[in-house]
Amino acid sequence: MRTTIAGLDVHTSHGAVAGRDVLLWHHGSPQTGAILEPVRAAAEARGLAVVSVARPAYAGSPRVAGRRVVDVARGLQPVLQRLGVASVVSVGASGGGPHALACAAVMPQLVRAVVMFASPAPFVDEPWWFCGMQAPGGLLAAAAGEDERRRFAETDEFDPVQFVDADYAALQGEWASLGADAGAAGADGPDGLIDDDLAFTRPWGFAPEEVTASVLLVQGERDRVIPPSHGRALAAVLPHATLALHPDDGHVSVLRHLGAALARV
Repeated sequence: MRTTIAGLDVHTSHGAVAGRDVLLWHHGSPQTGAILEPVRAAAEARGLAVVSVARPAYAGSPRVAGRRVVDVARGLQPVLQRLGVASVVSVGASGGGPHALACAAVMPQLVRAVVMFASPAPFVDEPWWFCGMQAPGGLLAAAAGEDERRRFAETDEFDPVQFVDADYAALQGEWASLGADAGAAGADGPDGLIDDDLAFTRPWGFAPEEVTASVLLVQGERDRVIPPSHGRALAAVLPHATLALHPDDGHVSVLRHLGAALARV
């Protein structure tokens, strides 16, 4: 079911989720916020409904200039209140990871656990933050400011080398819907991706050290988009974090562990 709540484009796996425990899905960059079939299936196997919300500037959600990671979480509060959900497992993939964590900081009474797949760590202007990224151009430009990031978008092209063979196998199989959805999001224009990159390279607006929920960090050791150093950096600052490293996985194929991750939280 798709609707608009508090001005945001909201998708739910069931017509009504009031009183339900839900998986709150935070999509990657770029995505439309549509519920992907493997997410729905993994959630239902654990008795969870799915709520997915397009971040500002994606799909039907209007742009919010200058948004921070924490602003997205605050914008989700009235959505979850309107839906009347009982509890939340906040799950983010790639660019959705910081936003999944922000929800635990903003709504500690509602979010009972967080799962972050291949998530960037809080930004520091140091070489290690970019080291291991096959195509860091967008984030490097974002660190220099919005004007530079917009100039980069004019010539930006996808670098196929940033995905490993396991990623392409996932995109041709179970996670084919992710690739199709990313294409649909890209066709809507670059604003969502630009604003995400800007948000990642600014202060997030909350201190990860203050997150009280348990956090499972799931990271592929072959990831060339967000390298394993980011997972280790997050594990070092989160007080209740577990880092699950998968030696054979890249940026997309690591999502095959979604069901197992949900069984752990």
